[in-house]
Amino acid sequence: MRGTSSSRVLWHWWTVVVAFVSLSFLTTLAAGMTMKYQIYEEDALSTVIGNLAKDMSLNISDGSKTNFRMMKQFNASFIRLREKDGQLTIGERIDREKICKHTMQCLISFDVVSISNEQFKLIHIEVEVKDINDHAPEFPRKESTLEISENAVLGTRIPIDVAMDEDVGSNYIQSYQISVNSHFTIDVLSRADGIKYAELVLMKELDRETHASYVLELVATDGGNPSRSSSTKIKVKVKDFNDNSPVFDRNSFSVDILEDAPVGLLLVDFNAVDPDEGLNGEVVYGFGNQVPSEIRHRFSVDRKSGRLMLESPIDFESKKTYEFDILASDLGPNPSPSICKVVVHVQDVNDNAPEITITPMTSVTAGIAYITEAAAKESFVALVTIADKDSGANGDIHCTLYGHNHFKLQQAYEDSFMIVTTSPLDREKIAEYNLTVVAEDLGSPPFRTIKQYTIRLSDENDNAPVFSKPVFEVSLMENNAPGAYITTVVARDLDKGQNSKISYKLLDTYIIGSPVSTFVSLDPATGSLYALRSFNFEVLKQLKLHIQASDVGSPQLQGSAIINLKIVDQNDNAPSITQPALINNSAEVLLPKDAPSGYVITQVHARDADEGVNAELSFRISEGVASVFSINRATGEIFLNHELSYEVYENLRITVTVSDNGTPSLTTAVTINFLIAGSLPSDRNVFRNKIDEETQEGDHSIIIIVVLAGSCTLLLLAIIIIATTCNKRKGFSTVPSYGKDALRQIKIWKGTSYATISAREPHKDSGIGDSDFNDSDSDISGDGLRKDDHQNNVQNGLWACTSECKILGHSDHCWSPTASRINCNLAHSFAKTGSLPRDTLRRENYNQAHIPKTVGLQSVCEKVLTWILQKYCSPTAKAIKVKKKKKLN
Repeated sequence: MRGTSSSRVLWHWWTVVVAFVSLSFLTTLAAGMTMKYQIYEEDALSTVIGNLAKDMSLNISDGSKTNFRMMKQFNASFIRLREKDGQLTIGERIDREKICKHTMQCLISFDVVSISNEQFKLIHIEVEVKDINDHAPEFPRKESTLEISENAVLGTRIPIDVAMDEDVGSNYIQSYQISVNSHFTIDVLSRADGIKYAELVLMKELDRETHASYVLELVATDGGNPSRSSSTKIKVKVKDFNDNSPVFDRNSFSVDILEDAPVGLLLVDFNAVDPDEGLNGEVVYGFGNQVPSEIRHRFSVDRKSGRLMLESPIDFESKKTYEFDILASDLGPNPSPSICKVVVHVQDVNDNAPEITITPMTSVTAGIAYITEAAAKESFVALVTIADKDSGANGDIHCTLYGHNHFKLQQAYEDSFMIVTTSPLDREKIAEYNLTVVAEDLGSPPFRTIKQYTIRLSDENDNAPVFSKPVFEVSLMENNAPGAYITTVVARDLDKGQNSKISYKLLDTYIIGSPVSTFVSLDPATGSLYALRSFNFEVLKQLKLHIQASDVGSPQLQGSAIINLKIVDQNDNAPSITQPALINNSAEVLLPKDAPSGYVITQVHARDADEGVNAELSFRISEGVASVFSINRATGEIFLNHELSYEVYENLRITVTVSDNGTPSLTTAVTINFLIAGSLPSDRNVFRNKIDEETQEGDHSIIIIVVLAGSCTLLLLAIIIIATTCNKRKGFSTVPSYGKDALRQIKIWKGTSYATISAREPHKDSGIGDSDFNDSDSDISGDGLRKDDHQNNVQNGLWACTSECKILGHSDHCWSPTASRINCNLAHSFAKTGSLPRDTLRRENYNQAHIPKTVGLQSVCEKVLTWILQKYCSPTAKAIKVKKKKKLN
């Protein structure tokens, strides 16, 4: 029973005081926190023990994230914890005598973790279970019989049964009382283990003839409130006296024995002597009647020899002291035994290895603790409790943690340690730690216990999805089918579980005024990109798509990338002709009837909406009089191959085909009708450009210009040397004589070919080095040339000097007789055309390389040549030479 109501009030007051006082003993985080409470055994279920939040002065509001969690331990089921505020209540019936038998202090210890903002604090709870007087003292026997000799001396002590009480402290046996009598009393004593017992003491001499027996009642009373008691009857028989009783050489023995002593070890060799003879002097040994069966099981005494030996193994951790009586009596009639008290002290040896208990804060699997990777430094992970049943140095333990420097042991209290973090954790780098806890006592030899433990990190969403590269370059051929697959982008998330699941989406942007979602679609699960429409390179050449990958963690994290989608050109556009203007796919072009060979009639202009090789165009004449016309394949210029004749005035029509370089090649054809017009305008360059449009390159032009400049320079120097030589000869001809009747051939340009004219030359020089135009010795005179030839030469721009004149120097022998007539025409023709007459039959094909026209250099050469011809090859120059000769003579 609990006791009176006043005692209960006192108990509650005491509990509050203890809780308040315990707050003052709260240690820092390094040593943990200890909260102490008291309860009484057999308290009703759900009785409130305390409230951690209030007792620790924690301000917990509705929005606070602070809560409490009990760590699982073997005796924690007696107490229940309310997680939101740490209220402690009784969870099941508590019987102190079962959980703490014969122990003065009974504690229920467990640990609670306070979790606040991901910070963990360990709170050690000690609930002391106070004893209530729920057990009365109890004797092993309700009635016992003792014998005593009538000649026993006063003060003789007789052992009696010992009462037992499962309660402790004040509720334990406090007194023994014996019924009133004239001969006996009791003496209450305490054994080494604290148990109280009583001995019967003879106070008055006995007389067997007067009283042969006595009946006594022994009462044992505890100190509870109210007290409890029990009694036993003791029947004392008075025996006829025996002359002598055995006598021990010592009245008591105290023996120390190691707990690992072997069975059969001799503890005490008793020796009792009886001076009587015969059976009256023969001594036997045995346990007293009050010795419990536990002692009889642990020890044995030889009846005849009195040797006390160890009967079974003993354990210091189970019981440290044994106290009992050994009797020695003779075999005569009415023996009177003697008593010897024996106290056996068990000594501890280091026979127990340390025990390691690891209690994780959170655990799903045995032997594995879990902690979030976001835990701060010095976060609590698990509680390590070490215990050693040995005592003294044998029970002192040194504990060490091995495995990784990210964790360490931090003492919480007494023999408990906390595994705490030493630095930030990252599951993506190390997901699991294998730690080793080593506990070693200080005994000799020391015992060591090793326990492996695993700590796994739970994932936090601390990694955003990352694409393999920030920019993806992707191409798609135009004219694709809607729904065509383009590419797949993949992002990777280093997190685990739900935190690593990724979904993809297109960010909202606009392309040529329309949302990007109308152009392409992105599969949110796979990241595959599809075209929603058919693309046209000529309309849209590139799309810049912004994509985002998001995980499903909390908080949600994103990663982004760019897809540059390039539309690849396809040869889907045929060339279109822009010039000349077309009507029904044909054009009419004017062609002067007197257009010379090489005349540029027109140029066909075309364009292609495609790009690259698909837009590279080439021109050709597919139908028509190809012998009359030719076309530049690169530029589309149409040339006249030769002068027109009346026979071809009609049906001057060609078909020009324009082709691109795509695959397959696309072509466009146009029909060009040539209309014969009047004369050629005089201010128009009628000859085609000599640049090869097919191979026109800037580097080649520069080289050709340099070569032409050098050539013109050399030519100018040669002309100057020739002119100087002609002046120094002072009118004498340097041309060798070809003999009488020698013929000279002079080539005259007739516009389309050279005409050769033969002239007879006298075998002797005239002596003056000059020959008149009408020299009688010459077959060539002013009338010697045919009129038609003369007209042709004039029309065709004959050179004033013949080929020999170019080689031998200017003189009357090489100077053409018709120079006076053609001089002006020659100069006019040279200045107009800007080039020397050339044979049209030897004219290069259009597709061969042409020398670029260098107008500046060519103009200089023309002016120098004109001056030389006028100075040395004209009749005026001849007259000047004759006058100089006559002066010399």
